[in-house]
Amino acid sequence: MTKPRSRVAPPVASSRSASSSVREADGVSTTHAQGTSDAFFRHIVSGMRNGVLAITREGHLALINDEAYRIFGVSPRGDDVGRPIGAVLKDHPDVVRVLTGAFDLHLLPNRVEMRLKPSNKVIGYTVTFVPDDAGQVVGATMFFKDLTRVEQLEERERLRDRLAAVGEMAAVIAHEVKNPLAGIEVMAGLLRRKIPDAPDAQAVLTDIINEAKMANSIVQEVLDFVRPIRLQVEHTAVAGAVQGAIQHADTKARRGGVNVSVEIPEGLPQIQADQHQLTQVFTNLLMNAYEAMGGSGHVCITASRLRLEDGTDPREAVLVQVADDGPGIPPDVAEKVFDPFFTTKPQGSGLGLAIVRKIVDAHDGRIDLRTAVGQGTTIRVTLPVSGGDEN
Repeated sequence: MTKPRSRVAPPVASSRSASSSVREADGVSTTHAQGTSDAFFRHIVSGMRNGVLAITREGHLALINDEAYRIFGVSPRGDDVGRPIGAVLKDHPDVVRVLTGAFDLHLLPNRVEMRLKPSNKVIGYTVTFVPDDAGQVVGATMFFKDLTRVEQLEERERLRDRLAAVGEMAAVIAHEVKNPLAGIEVMAGLLRRKIPDAPDAQAVLTDIINEAKMANSIVQEVLDFVRPIRLQVEHTAVAGAVQGAIQHADTKARRGGVNVSVEIPEGLPQIQADQHQLTQVFTNLLMNAYEAMGGSGHVCITASRLRLEDGTDPREAVLVQVADDGPGIPPDVAEKVFDPFFTTKPQGSGLGLAIVRKIVDAHDGRIDLRTAVGQGTTIRVTLPVSGGDEN
């Protein structure tokens, strides 16, 4: 597929020599071959890894490059140059407002960030004036870069800092809580053995022991959640992590009559990941599916290659999907399932999927949920082939 060239307005006729052009200012001279200058500079703009967008003072598009089209999610048209900028970028009124309003400003925006509403991308931009030979402003140019990936990494770092502070506090609290819980469990067990002929008391003591064990399990999950994840990164086959997860899930949850099928093609690239942590991710997803389906139904685990486009150079990745044909999740619940301590289970801690997302984030990946009531649930885990946190 041929890459479209940058759209630029026709050059203004010049009285300079056909062979060369020389301009001297402040003792600096620049020379370029006039016969190739227009194409040369068009190719410079076209090959830039930043978006470039220019308009005339009348608000018409004068120049746009391929990166700008990509970031804005606009399909190129052959007649874009010369059209009103508001028509070309009709889905981005904020960008249009910044460009057209620049002519009323004395100090232009420099290194400013903006979130594009349709796509939720974040761009960092600078606006400059375009003067003519007489120094009169005849246009404005916006240079910008997709900062979505940078913002995600910064937010992840801020989250790590917050979790580290919470983790220190939680570790102290957990230590103080776990000891009394262990004492309650031991003493209830001793008392239960001393009164074997009192069934009512035995039942109560059994409940006390079970509740103490559950509380201890929740404390441990809290510690697992707030503790920074340390990955033991190695070449990992997704198929191996999935098979290990199926075995683990069968020992931790009641599968019943749920059928599990795996469709992972041969030749899928290995990824740089912590196999133990990935196994935990898929184990938790399978256990959730088993519980949601109530002992019957089908879970299908598939994997495929894809290319990640997230504001940096495209990266090779593996997409793993865990899809069930269960009852699905209502919209008001679906938007909260990855939140810490949110659960619909009577005895759940609400940390299972929160830990899953944390592990996926540590691998520099993404997790997404697609569901509808009565139509099952699909959880998509995207993992880059290389990357992750090795600290």
